Amino acid sequence: MTLDASSLQVVQPDRKPQRRKSRSLGASIGLHGALAIASLIAVFPVFWVLVTSFKPDARAVETTPKLFNESSVDNYVDVLSGDKGSFLSWFGNSVLIALMTTVIAVFLSATTGYAASRFRFPGKRPLLLSFLVVQMFPFAVLIVPLYNILLTLGLQGQQFGLVLVYCTTAVPFCTYMLKGYFDTIPNDIDEAGRVDGLSPFGVFWRLVLPLARPGLAVTAFYAFLTAWGEVAFASAFLSAADESKTLAVGLQVFVQQNRTEWGHLAAASILVAIPAIAVFYLVQRFLVTGLASGAVKG
Repeated sequence: MTLDASSLQVVQPDRKPQRRKSRSLGASIGLHGALAIASLIAVFPVFWVLVTSFKPDARAVETTPKLFNESSVDNYVDVLSGDKGSFLSWFGNSVLIALMTTVIAVFLSATTGYAASRFRFPGKRPLLLSFLVVQMFPFAVLIVPLYNILLTLGLQGQQFGLVLVYCTTAVPFCTYMLKGYFDTIPNDIDEAGRVDGLSPFGVFWRLVLPLARPGLAVTAFYAFLTAWGEVAFASAFLSAADESKTLAVGLQVFVQQNRTEWGHLAAASILVAIPAIAVFYLVQRFLVTGLASGAVKG
């Protein structure tokens, strides 16, 4: 007896379509109410700093705070004009240090993460373990040994020395992130590039890096924030001269021994936050993809 394939029928088991559980009205109200309250709690401090930045120092802190009280843009004019410190000089120093930290940290972490993802070499696991151990130490513990190292190298008080210090904190995390992202890129792409005659660095530069843009965006954003708003290292490793300060250190001029210029401090804080918001806006479409892919493998 022969069976004809055309006469065979595949019997599919009856599957009832899964219905999405509907949320009750009370649960929806409670969920949205909790989200609204959490959003207000998160946004209100930033909003109040923005409101305070338009008030004079005498009206910034009151027993009965008002939303608008002699509001003006005088605080921003004073800060930007240099009447309250060399803000523009601090801004330039912060931009230079943050950009140098971002470029160096992303390049080092990308090459190291790619090597750890694709190649086997002696000391690979101890290297990755050392990156993880570095992240366990609080920054305050590292100030004294890093200070001695910069003093020996002759980089104490110089901006490039501070950039190297920031890289010691940014590179380990960025390396782990990019290694996890490179693990998600198939090895077949590397093999195809080598078949076409590309060198190992050519494969990395021309094929893998363009595919790793979300991961690079996440690490660049992290490295930029590491250098942009940091205070402890900048205070310890830069000279006390006013023209060499960064923004985070320069804001201390508004906090004097006898009084605090809250209005000017709030205005300067808003100006400091604008570049970080701009960088976040540029990379925000890559953040979710980069974080999710980088956490798949490690």
